[in-house]
Amino acid sequence: MKAVKVSGKVHLEMAGREFLGVSRIDLLEKTRDLGSISRAARAVGISYKTAWEQIETMNNLADRPLVVRTSGGRGGGGTELTDAGHALVRRFRALQQEHARFLSALDQVLEGSSDVFQLLRRIGMKVSARNLWAGTVKSVTPGAVNDLVTLELSGGAPIAAVVTRESVEALGLIAGTEAFAMVKSSSVIIARELGAARLSARNILRGQVVRFTEGAVNSEVTLQLSGGNTVSATITLESARNLELREGVEACAVIKSSCVIVGVH
Repeated sequence: MKAVKVSGKVHLEMAGREFLGVSRIDLLEKTRDLGSISRAARAVGISYKTAWEQIETMNNLADRPLVVRTSGGRGGGGTELTDAGHALVRRFRALQQEHARFLSALDQVLEGSSDVFQLLRRIGMKVSARNLWAGTVKSVTPGAVNDLVTLELSGGAPIAAVVTRESVEALGLIAGTEAFAMVKSSSVIIARELGAARLSARNILRGQVVRFTEGAVNSEVTLQLSGGNTVSATITLESARNLELREGVEACAVIKSSCVIVGVH
């Protein structure tokens, strides 16, 4: 596993808007050093117009102007930082140093805690699928075009997914690989009292209804499996009533293997 470090940037807000960040401090510093907005803009890689817009924004939001135009002199005038501008640059750079020390301390606290980093990465993922589980590849059964990948979820429940051979190779899916599975709630079928019924779906996850929310048309049902994982499904209100779903009843989540998406971090 590649080394992971904590990183971050400092910026200040005022009146709900970003007031100051590293790029604007760089602009102020170049203005101070070069005495010209046009030269400062070129130095930081932005247009003259953008530079003035940023400075005007800072001046408008600050209690006192940070940058002022000057006139006269051999150069015919220019631009300079006010005392407030100089003080702001000094304080921001001091804040950056403190922030760097803070991040360094976090690195030391989390050093070697790969499980923490794994959790942070999982939490940080943004996906539209309602169901997202972490797990480990238990087996990969090759096929002519598609492979059958079976994951063991963190709670112990197995879930099978049909994945193209190309994707299996691209993701490096082999037994023991840490991966995650995603399923849209609309792809989950809820059933009760299956008994001896035989279904083509590979995934039949048994659990208990822990949350049931009725909507005008659809209802959301969440089952908790024996290992602690949860499965959410969106079904019609009529179906929910026909199944007599309510919190505490036993039910099954039925998921076709073709509806399961597998990914790796």
